[in-house]
Amino acid sequence: MDSFELQRRIAEGENIHTEFKEGPIHPDDLAAALVAFANTDGGQLIFGVTDDRRLVGVPDPDALMRQVDQVAYQNCEPPLTVVQETVPTEAGTVVVINVPKGDLRPYRTRRGDFFVRTTSGRRRASRQELLRLFQAVESLFYEETLVLRASIGDLDSQAFTRFRQRLGVDLQVDDRQLLLNWHLLREYEGSPFPTVAALLLFGREPQGFLPHAYITAARIPGTDSAAAPSDAKRIEGTLFSMLEDAVRFLRIHLQVPHRIQGFEPEAHPELPEGALRETLVNALVHRDYTISAPVRLFVFDDRVEVHNPGGFPNTVTLDMVKSGLAHVLRNPLIYTSFYRAGLVTDTGSGIRRTILLVKKATGMEPDIREEGSELVVSLPRRREA
Repeated sequence: MDSFELQRRIAEGENIHTEFKEGPIHPDDLAAALVAFANTDGGQLIFGVTDDRRLVGVPDPDALMRQVDQVAYQNCEPPLTVVQETVPTEAGTVVVINVPKGDLRPYRTRRGDFFVRTTSGRRRASRQELLRLFQAVESLFYEETLVLRASIGDLDSQAFTRFRQRLGVDLQVDDRQLLLNWHLLREYEGSPFPTVAALLLFGREPQGFLPHAYITAARIPGTDSAAAPSDAKRIEGTLFSMLEDAVRFLRIHLQVPHRIQGFEPEAHPELPEGALRETLVNALVHRDYTISAPVRLFVFDDRVEVHNPGGFPNTVTLDMVKSGLAHVLRNPLIYTSFYRAGLVTDTGSGIRRTILLVKKATGMEPDIREEGSELVVSLPRRREA
């Protein structure tokens, strides 16, 4: 860009393809600006121009350009490639960041936020806009997104070997080929990269790439969610390990009374472990991983609640779920892996089975409802007399 083109762009003002910045900005704000251009139609971020179109230049162009390169690579997911140029003016040097329309849309910030550009600036992408972005690149599911900051080395090969041995998969097929066959790895520019699903299922440190994919578990005395917890835990790891850790948390805080049957005590847990597992599996397998929030698990005196980011998928209703007729998948790769491991059925009847188990154990039905962007499953506890 030369000075004449710069003056023309300044005269046109900010629009869907142009944004002005007076000087360096916070990395999170910079990442949001870059992601918004990449998710829409590309554009230019021009530093050294005020909002009222005055040329002021930037004091240290080299430092700014280093920051932009760093943010584009480390704070954007997948990493972005931008082209930077400088334009000398009487007021000082202007830095122009050229952001192309991304080939790997949708892009998000390291904090998990998706942005788009409009004629009035940038804003967070709506659910409908996100769906269109996935459809535009022939990927309907966020779990299929490549994580270009990661590599096959970020997957736990021993955990994957144990998984395939459990399934009886031919060990002559190497891990890489099997991961490619299962669409957990995808190639980009000749190299394999893990998908979101691969890191969630077999990553060494999944939360290093997907920081919102964890469980918060809390034991809250009484029945009021505003009360302070007596015990709280942040549960991280793969989806499989988080499931087991969450079940262990519930075992600690739920009663398992015993009754004498013949000469031996017989355990009668207040909530069937099958119902608890089913509820947790549903939360991990069917949650919306584009939402920057954890699964939340609460143990109250009168109930166990699981809050799952994301409501029902499109076309699914509560009545369909309760009747066992809903089988719309939000994360089919994750679901398939849990199915292979024997942790879910292929009939969509999980919640229906949970309702029957809980009603048999407590005489009461679970409460299933949508609250904002969450699906809440509340399992009533049976209190011993």
